[in-house]
Amino acid sequence: MTLRKARAGTTVEDLVRSIADAIISGRWSPGEKLDELSLARRFGVSRTPIREALMQLSAMELVDRRPNRGAVVAELSQKRLGSMFEAMAELEGVCARLAAERMTLSERYAFEAMHLASAQLVRQQAEVEYEGHNTRFHSAIYAGAHSNYLYDIVAATRSRLAPFRSAQFRLPERLTKSYKEHDAIVTAILRGDGKAAEAAARSHVGNVSDASSRLVEAVRSQKAPDEQQA
Repeated sequence: MTLRKARAGTTVEDLVRSIADAIISGRWSPGEKLDELSLARRFGVSRTPIREALMQLSAMELVDRRPNRGAVVAELSQKRLGSMFEAMAELEGVCARLAAERMTLSERYAFEAMHLASAQLVRQQAEVEYEGHNTRFHSAIYAGAHSNYLYDIVAATRSRLAPFRSAQFRLPERLTKSYKEHDAIVTAILRGDGKAAEAAARSHVGNVSDASSRLVEAVRSQKAPDEQQA
């Protein structure tokens, strides 16, 4: 399987995505220096968006920013990544439970329609488009919980894991599995079954965590991700 190449971008979001992709895919090694001027030339932008992108990547723990040494690629810790996903699973579980209890009828209709429409993306194996849908899907659950404070917490945690949640779709059959996992969450929420919705959401994030760990381990061992599957 071929990993996506980093794409040049002009916005901070594009830069974060491209640099994160290069780090997770192993093209840039732990400890490698990330020079702002060199990166600015590479992406055809000024140093200001590069600096902002590196700050965001530092918050995601993909980049280490050290006094008088600038930024370097961070070492990907499986233990740290696992603990972050563990917290994410708990937060998303709570959001799904509350969404099952609190979503309005119109929100449920829109949520179901969004999910059903994504089946076409799975059939087409439209990885990039499905990734965008995936973000909207989970955001709808957070919003459906009708808790602004919880929304802020879970959204912030998700943003730190965004590169890994994006990278998971490179694994064979991950889009299909993701859709089935989403279907279990949708079914529970539409039924108003908070307990089942929480369990399905926690299981889903656990599977994402496993997929991300396999990808990171594959990069480290220089093996293709599909060779890491059980």
